[in-house]
Amino acid sequence: MDYTRFPRQRYLSGVTALEPMPRLSKALGGKVELWIKRDDQLPGAGGGNKTRKLEFLLADALAQGADSLITCGAVQSNHCRLTLAWARKEGLDCHFVIEERVPNSYDPKAGGNNFLFNLMGVNSIRTVPGGSKMLDEMQKTADELKKQGKKPYIVPGGGSNAIGALGYVSFVDEFLAQINEMRLKVDHLVVPSGSAGTHAGIIAGLFGNNVSLPVNGMNVSRPKDLQEEMVYKLVCSIAEKLNLPPIPRELVVCDGDFVGEGYSRKTESMKEAILMFAREEGILLDPVYTGKQAAGLIDYVRKGKFAPGSRVVFLHTGGDTALFVYQDFLLS
Repeated sequence: MDYTRFPRQRYLSGVTALEPMPRLSKALGGKVELWIKRDDQLPGAGGGNKTRKLEFLLADALAQGADSLITCGAVQSNHCRLTLAWARKEGLDCHFVIEERVPNSYDPKAGGNNFLFNLMGVNSIRTVPGGSKMLDEMQKTADELKKQGKKPYIVPGGGSNAIGALGYVSFVDEFLAQINEMRLKVDHLVVPSGSAGTHAGIIAGLFGNNVSLPVNGMNVSRPKDLQEEMVYKLVCSIAEKLNLPPIPRELVVCDGDFVGEGYSRKTESMKEAILMFAREEGILLDPVYTGKQAAGLIDYVRKGKFAPGSRVVFLHTGGDTALFVYQDFLLS
């Protein structure tokens, strides 16, 4: 499996930590050994998993001579924050299309990621209603920039296309080397499943390395059937890009039971999970992705869905800057 032929910027500096969570394991009964892979500690303003994807996406943009990036996301988008951060590093302009999935929820004066958008000087932000066709909306911005003589490059939401997902294909190499060096047998990997690039890249990377490791995707925005279809479609695109044989559909497993009323909507199980991680392990999760992912992990452990003695790794994809706009809910 050769992804080295694709252009790639080098934003990573070494590997992210893989650590046990003994206090959380004990708090949940001690029958399952919980570990955490700290992609929240990746480089970039505020850290997070999108940096792995942006290594490939920005390299592709630069190879095409782009001088401006356009991307999209919801209110408090971690992906937008990191796209802007690396655009600044490369001297590129950066423009956002923000989808208000909760009507009238975007506040340019809000804290968290919205504050960081302004701090880093995003070139423009345009808001659109929830359910808008985001690729079409980004193309409108691209067309306007072209009229101004610019050379825009569209980065998909979450960085989740076959190019961006290469970041998590390559993650698998890092992860496998790490567990082999540590002589650590892993029985399950738990990941958040949203725009699908992280989840799909890992599935393709494991398959390409001939590794049979169950990956549990915890949905953050969609029901199980829709999310699995979305992830598998991207898995197939990655396989085609890497010249892999067909990847079995059954490798894509998602759980939509922890989404609640929708993307970024508050749930009590998410609140409990964030507090448990913070107070047992001193680890900060985010309310939109890893909080709901952790709610699923906790529920699975409590209900015995992991066999006694299992070693389960939780992939922390970052995003804790959004915590600061959920203070009233989390500490009420």
